[in-house]
Amino acid sequence: MDRLRALCLALPEAEERVSHGEPSWFAGSGRRARMFVMLSDHHHDDRLGFWCAAPGGAQERLTGEDPARYYRPPYVGHRGWLGVYLDGPEPDWARIEDLVADAHALVGPGR
Repeated sequence: MDRLRALCLALPEAEERVSHGEPSWFAGSGRRARMFVMLSDHHHDDRLGFWCAAPGGAQERLTGEDPARYYRPPYVGHRGWLGVYLDGPEPDWARIEDLVADAHALVGPGR
């Protein structure tokens, strides 16, 4: 989780808050802040991972290519969000960094 936290907080105007009982990262400030990443720490199943906003088509492509790493999360999956397992195969941190940056860009300041 420390590595994910560092990636999220390195982005402009990012802050961490607890939402739905999990550490979550928001872009922007005040009432305009929007969540871009949420940890999923055994909250809905017995897996450790995170959910992130994703560009159109990314969820379908990644879950189809590598279902051991990526999944459609509950509650927000229908909106295109992507779930990423952190407790399965060794996480691909370069790709995770890109996914987090994309999530921030989708909801961040100026959007």
